[in-house]
Amino acid sequence: MSHVVLARKYRPRSFEQMVGQAHVVQALGNALTSGRLHHAYLFTGTRGIGKTTVSRILAKSLNCTGPDGSGGVTAHPCGVCQACTEIDADRFIDYIELDAASNRSIDEIRDLIDRAAYKPSVGRFKVFMIDEAHQLTKDAFNALLKTLEEPPDYLKFVLATTDPEKMLPTVLSRCLQFNLRPMDPATVQQHLLQVLEAEGVAADAGSLRLLSRAARGSMRDALSLTDQAIAYGAGSLVEAGVRAMLGTVDRSHALRLVAALAERDGAAVLATVDGLRQLGLSAAGTLEEMAALLQQMAVEQAVPGALDETDPDTAGARALSGQLPADETQLLYSIVVHGRAELSLLSDEYAALTMVLLRLLAFAPSGAPPAAASAGRAAPLVAAAREARSTAPVRTPLPVAAKPAALPVLPPAVPPAVLASAARAVPPAAPPVQAVPQPPAAAAHFSPPVAAPALAANAPPPWIDDDLPVDEGGSAGAPPGPLDGVAQAAAPLSSPPPAPVTLSARGPVPLPALEPTALGETWAAMIRPLAAAGAIAAMVRELAVQAELLAVQPLEGGGRRWRLRVEREMVRAPALVAKLAAALQLALDEPVDLLVEAGQAQDSIARRDALARENAQRDAERIIQDDTLVRELMAQFSTARIVPGSIKPLCADNRETRTPSP
Repeated sequence: MSHVVLARKYRPRSFEQMVGQAHVVQALGNALTSGRLHHAYLFTGTRGIGKTTVSRILAKSLNCTGPDGSGGVTAHPCGVCQACTEIDADRFIDYIELDAASNRSIDEIRDLIDRAAYKPSVGRFKVFMIDEAHQLTKDAFNALLKTLEEPPDYLKFVLATTDPEKMLPTVLSRCLQFNLRPMDPATVQQHLLQVLEAEGVAADAGSLRLLSRAARGSMRDALSLTDQAIAYGAGSLVEAGVRAMLGTVDRSHALRLVAALAERDGAAVLATVDGLRQLGLSAAGTLEEMAALLQQMAVEQAVPGALDETDPDTAGARALSGQLPADETQLLYSIVVHGRAELSLLSDEYAALTMVLLRLLAFAPSGAPPAAASAGRAAPLVAAAREARSTAPVRTPLPVAAKPAALPVLPPAVPPAVLASAARAVPPAAPPVQAVPQPPAAAAHFSPPVAAPALAANAPPPWIDDDLPVDEGGSAGAPPGPLDGVAQAAAPLSSPPPAPVTLSARGPVPLPALEPTALGETWAAMIRPLAAAGAIAAMVRELAVQAELLAVQPLEGGGRRWRLRVEREMVRAPALVAKLAAALQLALDEPVDLLVEAGQAQDSIARRDALARENAQRDAERIIQDDTLVRELMAQFSTARIVPGSIKPLCADNRETRTPSP
């Protein structure tokens, strides 16, 4: 007798033998028992989960006559009568299976409709089963609609599809739909164990676990892989052989990678990737195994003790779950899952794998040492990302003590000669304490040509070509907008604003109070008219308003060097520095050497504007608080209060005060 593959040999022949589809079995069993039968059924789900099998069992239940030939419709077909045996052998004349993948045109459907006009030859019902029904053409569907909606009493339709989204809504509305679910690995593993015991094949738990996971919810795939594993292992299944056949990455590699990432050990990560290359293990399989490990870690962190104690992988996941906080575990899981899609973008999948892993390490601060082994967990990735990517101070109100003289709003257009005279009034060299030297790598240095290019009449300057970025918290140098609201209602209106703070590795550090300097006054007097006249805009203006002028020094060949300090790396881009230098050179009519250094600006236009806003807001709140009518109302009504954010400073023309434009 020829060999029959396991997927066909152990195909369920009754509802009792169905595995993993209890919801469908219960619904169909109750319908058959009570006689509430529908004329059209639609079974949906992925491949190999029992759509065709359920259809055949349903056909046997409708046509079973029992061992003595006197039975009727039943939820428990006998399996020995003529209808049951012939349907199992796929030769029952009244059960017709049509593969819509190869018979999808309207001609095949018309032939099916013609055959539906004849009553069953030997059975009780004629059953038409259309597999992969979503591949029928639109004309074929339309031709089937009328018969599908009102078939003869002796005719039942069964449609099966892996993609119900492609089915016509008019077809879906005429069918009773059942969604067959993918089976979980534990169910597949248990069924494989029963099949192998019946076959007399020895298998260890590790090999069955690998096969059940590789099946991805499909019992047919699991049985097909088992057939292949039996042939590969010469009649027996062992974990090492099944792993080699499937090309599955051992969990130990994923454990080493996650542990190295937790310790910020880049050398160990690269060494592990090289080991995977030498062993020929799949990069995609590595990321998949890492994702499974991180998922177990997340479960253990959220619900300690929820992992399966019988799973040998539980111990490793539980040990690593204490080395990463829950938010970092979720972050690593997300990057690993999305990184699988990038492997095919490079010819060398191991290089792509390395890039995905280095992306995890990139969230640590540059040059940060790995976490100590006794620490029990790595330094937080998310906190490191915040510190590495942003050292900008939190935008909070400036102290009252630093209130300078009122800053005048200059007219929208100032002749260049006025700018030149204001710039030439700067001392030839700033004191050494004002100039903070930085290494060359930390500064953006640009010196434009001596001869400034002439601009055509009414033509916009060439450096006005950038869009101002949108910052989540707003920008101090952004175009003027409405002032922020007052503090919380619980705090008195006259309470001083909190001191500005910035983030650091050791906690919040208060920013020093704003101390206006002569260089700051000079820089503001130059930049404000340039911005008002449209000579600088967008990102170039952002650079100018966030910068602090440290020193102005004469150059030997003429002109001067302007040294600035800017905190945000994005606005220190060389292209923006070049555009600002060109604008200054054109306005001053002299060579300009612009040197921009990294660091926290103390006396900048942005800080001056923020202080002006806070002072105006505080004055407005004080006026309202001291108003006689307001005091009378507050005293008259015990529940009266001033709504936070409802007070806005007004200019002389009764308009809301806005931040002075630079």
